Amino acid sequence: MSWSRHRLHTAQQFRTATRRGARAARSHVVAHLVLRTEEPQEARVGFVVSTKVGNSVVRHRVARRLREIVRSHLTEIPERSDLVLRTLPGVQDVPFADLEEQVTGAIASARRKLEKRSAPRASESTASGTPTTAVAP
Repeated sequence: MSWSRHRLHTAQQFRTATRRGARAARSHVVAHLVLRTEEPQEARVGFVVSTKVGNSVVRHRVARRLREIVRSHLTEIPERSDLVLRTLPGVQDVPFADLEEQVTGAIASARRKLEKRSAPRASESTASGTPTTAVAP
């Protein structure tokens, strides 16, 4: 599998996902998931590992662990979506199995939030229970 087609490349792509995406947090990982309208079809993923996590060696080790977790769970990410996984301090000490559980849980939670957000809304109701309709001015 070619990983490059599943990567976020530009700062604008990261910015869009973190500002507009559905956010789900766990103790050491925060997932931001957003659907996009343009090509390509594949899901794209990006990682943000702060210097608060550790030095360069530690940050790259964390990023490699996250990449391996996401690679095995790539089918759980919706097509035409961008996912940003942001780590929090202390992630470097979390065992791989626990980190995998946190990442998959955060992705699933963000996906549920995104589905709720994009689900077609039923007609709005008033306090009396009667449906209301919007009237154009």
